Amino acid sequence: MYIAQLTNFFSAAEQDSRLRTSHIGLYMVLFELLNTNQFKNPIAFTRREIMRASKISSISTYHRIIKDLNRFGYIKYIPSFHPAKASSAYLLNLK
Repeated sequence: MYIAQLTNFFSAAEQDSRLRTSHIGLYMVLFELLNTNQFKNPIAFTRREIMRASKISSISTYHRIIKDLNRFGYIKYIPSFHPAKASSAYLLNLK
């Protein structure tokens, strides 16, 4: 599962001209959370922890990137809209 998911993501990312390094970095942080969650979707996270780990310092950049990944079909993002509650995401199977 680990190798296939990662390989499929990088193959898709290589072909997708919309993705930038921040997209790849944020996806990799989400992927690591999925890995530590034993590949059980969805994963739960806070904006703060994802921003710190992906080295994104702007809240607006974080929101743009995570919404892009959702819109482009890499993840299914479920925001919590509550500061004390974690958001969640499904990392989608890429072929």
